[in-house]
Amino acid sequence: MSDHSVTTPIGRGLLGHCPRCGEGKMFDGFLTLRPACDKCGLDYGFADAGDGPAVFVILIGGALVVMAALITEVVYQPPYWVHAALWLPLILLLTLLPLRMIKGVLIALQFHHKAAPGQLTPKGDAATGDQ
Repeated sequence: MSDHSVTTPIGRGLLGHCPRCGEGKMFDGFLTLRPACDKCGLDYGFADAGDGPAVFVILIGGALVVMAALITEVVYQPPYWVHAALWLPLILLLTLLPLRMIKGVLIALQFHHKAAPGQLTPKGDAATGDQ
């Protein structure tokens, strides 16, 4: 696997390892990011996953659970307590388990692509070619 390949940061992010060295841990707790890598010293101050991981988890997990609940209702027509017993635990599994992995992937991809906050440039700046 090449270090220039996008599969390297994705793998490191899924495992919660440092995006630079791949050996240090990225997280202190479940979702708490360490201040820096304990192996190579990479400062994680650049990392800002924001609400991205939660949005991905909600959209993917929600679509799966709603689809399964609708199919179950149409085919079997179970009582409401069966729906609650089936879908509440599944929602917890499909939202909590992948959340850390998705956050790790987004942070590793930020490092890999050298992502930075957007900056405004004045109108007529030589870099944009505007006059």
